This record gives sequence, C-alpha cells and structure tokens, in this order.
Amino acid sequence: MSLQTHLSQLARKHEALEREIQEAIHRPSANDLRIAELKRRKLLLKDEINRLQAGSDTLH
Repeated sequence: MSLQTHLSQLARKHEALEREIQEAIHRPSANDLRIAELKRRKLLLKDEINRLQAGSDTLH
C-alpha cells in the first residue's frame, strides 16, 4: 500500500469519527464517556496523519 493510499484511508476514518461524534453529541441520551473515547481516537488518527505527512515531506 502506498503512503498516499494509507493517508487517504486514515483521513476517511478521521471524517467518519467526526460524523459519529456529531451524531453522539446531538443524541438526547449522549454518553460523555463514549464521546470522549471517540474524540481520543480521532486525535490519535490526526496525530498519525500529521506524523506520516511530516515524514513524507522529508523524503521529497
């Protein structure tokens, strides 16, 4: 798998988590622990995307 493909997959997962977070927030029975876990996972994905992009910048 190429780096660009991997970054695209990570970006899609990041966007899916954002949608899931927004849905959870707007639910009347919002679970704060679930929302916090989703946000943590989203942040980890964002960190990995940034790390991979920074690494690819040094290769070019």
